[in-house]
Amino acid sequence: MLWDKKGKSCTEATVQQALKRAGELNLKHIVVASNSGFTVNHLLNLNQGFEVVCVTHHVGFAGPGIDEMPASIRNELQAAGVKVLTTTHLFAGIDRAIRFKFGGVYPAEIMAQTLRIFGQGVKVAIEIAVMALDAGLIPYGQEVISIGGTATGADAAIVIQPAHSNNFFETKVKEIICWPREK
Repeated sequence: MLWDKKGKSCTEATVQQALKRAGELNLKHIVVASNSGFTVNHLLNLNQGFEVVCVTHHVGFAGPGIDEMPASIRNELQAAGVKVLTTTHLFAGIDRAIRFKFGGVYPAEIMAQTLRIFGQGVKVAIEIAVMALDAGLIPYGQEVISIGGTATGADAAIVIQPAHSNNFFETKVKEIICWPREK
């Protein structure tokens, strides 16, 4: 599926397409980017028994000490069986700290920028799948659905077999289920 625009307005259709494809492929795990709970709640409203991992921005992304996901939302999601992962971003981390301090561009940021050729949502979907695998929240060696977006909401969904970050280039994007034409 190809969306005319990127962003939040695509969330419901993206989640529907992701769930449909997960069912067709008999996949059990869905990884979704969500900071406020907006996107993951769309998924939960339509969930058909999948195991869901929600990946948030790391604490401090929006400012020192700030956790963008309110504790009440995190607790609600966990009570609904969602595994919530808040950790350092795969393509940011220490490379970004070096860039902020000394300037220049470093390998992880070059990789992230290259993946943005396919849109921010696809880049995020790849990133969060690897992060969830590294955290042990999805099984190694299996295809999963991963849902990402541009700024807020979701506009991209992929089928991916992630590799651990230390073997990132073994990651296989099997399908792009949906994504925006506008990048």
